[in-house]
Amino acid sequence: MPDFTPILTHAFPFMLVLTRITGVFLFTPLLTSQSIPRSFKTLLAFSFALAVYPFVPSMAIPLDVTLTQLVPLMFSELLIGVVLGLIMGIPMVAIQMGGYMMGYQMGLSLAESFNPELDTNSSVIGQLLFYLSIFIYIGVGGFEIVFVTLADSFHTIGSGTFTIADTPLNLLIDVINSGFELALRVASPILGVISMLLIAMGFIMKTMPQINIMSIGFAIQIITGLTTLMLLIGIIGTVAGDEILSVLTLVQEWVQSFSRSAHG
Repeated sequence: MPDFTPILTHAFPFMLVLTRITGVFLFTPLLTSQSIPRSFKTLLAFSFALAVYPFVPSMAIPLDVTLTQLVPLMFSELLIGVVLGLIMGIPMVAIQMGGYMMGYQMGLSLAESFNPELDTNSSVIGQLLFYLSIFIYIGVGGFEIVFVTLADSFHTIGSGTFTIADTPLNLLIDVINSGFELALRVASPILGVISMLLIAMGFIMKTMPQINIMSIGFAIQIITGLTTLMLLIGIIGTVAGDEILSVLTLVQEWVQSFSRSAHG
C-alpha cells in the first residue's frame, strides 16, 4: 500500500497558504467582482497558492493536529489576507465616492445602476470613475504589487504568528483619511463649478423672472458637469494613480516592517 505521509505533511501548510491568499481575494478590487465566476476565482487562488508554496518557509505542523489547534492558525492567515486586501482596495472606493458626490451635485442622483464589482447600486458617474480607477490600478501595476506583497508576507509574517493586536489600525485610519481627501480632491472641481452655476442661475431667476430657468437648469447642470469632468479626467487619473501607488507602498512597508522587527 503506498505511503502518503510525505504528501500529507504538506496538506496543512498548504491549507494555511491558501487561506491567506483567500483573504486577499475577499477585498481586492476586481477579484471580488460578482461578474467573475467563483470557480475561476477559486482556481486562480489555488493556482497562486501552488506557485507560492514552494518558496514559503517550512512549517512544522504535525499530522495529528486537532481542529481547535488548526482554526486559530487559519484565522490568523485569513486576517492577514483580509488586512492586505482591505487597505489596498480603499482608494477604489474613495474614487467611487468622489464620483457619487459629482453625480449628486449634477442632479444624477436618481440615475443609478448596478455595480457588479461591489454588488450594490451606485451612481453612473461613481461607477464610471470606479472603472477608471480599476484601469489605473492595472496600469500602475497594482495587481503585481498586491501579489508580490502577498508573497513577501510569507517570509516576513510567520504562519500563526499574526494576531488581532498586530492589525495596523493606524495605517488603516490613515488610508481611510487619505481616501476621504482623495474623494474631495476628485469631486471638488465639479462641486465648485456646479455651485457657481447654481448661484448664477439664482441671480438670473431673481433679475429676470420671466425666464423659466428651472426648465433648462437641470440640463445645464448635467452638461456643465460632464464637460468639466471630460476636461479634468486626465488630472483625476493622475491624482488617483498617485494615491493608489502611495497606499500600495505603505502596505509594502508595513509587511517589510515585520522582517525588521524580527531581526531587531
